[in-house]
Amino acid sequence: MNNTITDTNFNFPGQLSIYKGKVREVYTLDNDIMVMIATDRLSAFDVVMPKGIPYKGQILNQIATKMMADTADIVPNWLLATPDPNVAIGHACEPFKVEMVIRGYMSGHAAREYKAGKRMICGVALPEGLIENDKFPEPIITPATKAEMGDHDEDISREDILKKGIVSAEDYNILEQYTKALFQRGTEIAEKRGLILVDTKYEFGKTKDGKIVLIDEIHTPDSSRYFYLEGYKERQQKGESQKQLSKEFVRQWLISNDFQGLEGQKVPVMSDDYITTVSDRYIELYENIVGEQFHKADITAIQERIEANVLAYLDK
Repeated sequence: MNNTITDTNFNFPGQLSIYKGKVREVYTLDNDIMVMIATDRLSAFDVVMPKGIPYKGQILNQIATKMMADTADIVPNWLLATPDPNVAIGHACEPFKVEMVIRGYMSGHAAREYKAGKRMICGVALPEGLIENDKFPEPIITPATKAEMGDHDEDISREDILKKGIVSAEDYNILEQYTKALFQRGTEIAEKRGLILVDTKYEFGKTKDGKIVLIDEIHTPDSSRYFYLEGYKERQQKGESQKQLSKEFVRQWLISNDFQGLEGQKVPVMSDDYITTVSDRYIELYENIVGEQFHKADITAIQERIEANVLAYLDK
């Protein structure tokens, strides 16, 4: 698909470094500014798929920046501006090397671990007798180490994070507090849209002034799982699958094609027709999560568009 952005190599004024994550690319400039570009890369099972998904980067960036605006009153964030549909610009931060995963329901990874017989996830004890997609009595925090591209994120407990000195006890208490506050607000926003925020992850960083702020994405379909609120209880009582809004549909397609990111497994080929359906699903996710119609940006020359918009912002 030529109308996607899967890699960038810009050279902005005062550029110091480039960090390439699974989906986002971060340019650090010498004025304590970071330029974050959401690409159209698709990651599943910690593996980046060979082809990009049209509009995916725009969708993720616009959901994340809107959700940051909707939560800025409870948790500070890094964001300064969004000069392009795929770009967020903000304060330079040193990221914490953990992802703060919070789960309100036993779904996805937690459900797979539970089915395998585990009753302890990331140091958190789970009660017996749960059924997949049941609501936990209280949301649980199950952190993960932050992996480089090509590596797998790994579960880690609060105790191990502190023991290994990955995060100080003082900072970790703030991360937990912010994570719970954001999940509560995300739950309220989702409910207004007729959705349930099932689980999500947050990433935090520290500014040069030592302030802890929210960075990266928030409440996007890549970082979060949503159920439809209507019919949730009935489906649960009948033991039926829940209607989801997340990229779980991609994971299920990969599983059905014998791929779960395990050693020796080959990534199945996604046809252009299938990629179009994935793009359409992401647009559907956007409109449900945000509650607004999605407006497609001009993607005839994405690299040139991004460069021009970022340079115009930096030249102010």
